[in-house]
Amino acid sequence: MAAVSFLSAPTLLRFRPRSLLKQRGVCCYLKADDFALADAGERCLPTRRDVLKCLGAAVGMELVATSGPFAEVSYAADLIQRRQRSEFQSSIKDTLSKAIKEHSDLIPSILILALNDAMTYDKATKSGGPNGSIRLSPEIGRPENSGLSASLDLLVDAKKEIDSYSKGGPISFADLIQYAAQSALKKTFIDSAIKKCGGKEDKGIFLYSVYGSNGQWGLFDRQFGRKDAEAPDPEGRIPQWNKASVQEMKEKFIAIGFGPRQLAVMSAFLGPDQLATESFLSTDPDVRPWVEKYQRSRETVSQTDYEVDLITTLTKLSTLGQQIDYEAYTYPPKKIELSKLKL
Repeated sequence: MAAVSFLSAPTLLRFRPRSLLKQRGVCCYLKADDFALADAGERCLPTRRDVLKCLGAAVGMELVATSGPFAEVSYAADLIQRRQRSEFQSSIKDTLSKAIKEHSDLIPSILILALNDAMTYDKATKSGGPNGSIRLSPEIGRPENSGLSASLDLLVDAKKEIDSYSKGGPISFADLIQYAAQSALKKTFIDSAIKKCGGKEDKGIFLYSVYGSNGQWGLFDRQFGRKDAEAPDPEGRIPQWNKASVQEMKEKFIAIGFGPRQLAVMSAFLGPDQLATESFLSTDPDVRPWVEKYQRSRETVSQTDYEVDLITTLTKLSTLGQQIDYEAYTYPPKKIELSKLKL
């Protein structure tokens, strides 16, 4: 355990587990996983503000120093807000994972719901996109969204539960729909791993934890704070996937900045039977090589090419035209005075 002295020179720090902080007889313990700074060896040289920020992140409070060398206010806003959002996001994923596990038959329609909410994006006008407008009755009732009401109803129920424990306001449908797609995809990835393990769930989950793509969701998870549209997106922006030709599908994907590769990897989002969809897509010479590539990838233990490309594509799709509010779902921290801390 390394003692930390407060010196005037600012430096980047990483406090060791349960590092002891000392300042004129004042000591407090912090856990290393509550913050991330750089290592300075056995002696760490934090500024006073550094320490207040770290302590604020550790206890989830705003620290108000009122006397002596700590006569300043440190809000630790960025660290506290990140922690608040991360904890809320984790709870959302748990809720959605449970709901989807209990209604796994709705996975195909949840994926189409997320795709169709996002595919209203118009590159020329920068309008539409994954803004939750598909929840509105004029839009969910359109022909291209036929059969998606049950999945939307499931998410409405999940939203009620999520809103009941949210401390930073209700979750937007725009966020909810995209995170439901994430949970649905993870379920398909895990199910595939279980199948490769002869149906043994514990071994399949372990296989996915070791070789799967769970660590590839970082950028997707940071895009958290979409706002809901108050009106339906314009009609005519999405084809009926079950009636569209491959050429029409390609043209739509190209219109939003994608191509044959992204069309192929998104095959699970285009209909209830992925293999049948891929067979149809393979009739196009531009799409066929990518379909075959991802089919080969799904036969491997890790499915790396398929899963990574699919996550990358969904991450881009799920933010088209959206201004992310990176302070969404945060809330004012409690305030404490250092003089009242029991140290």
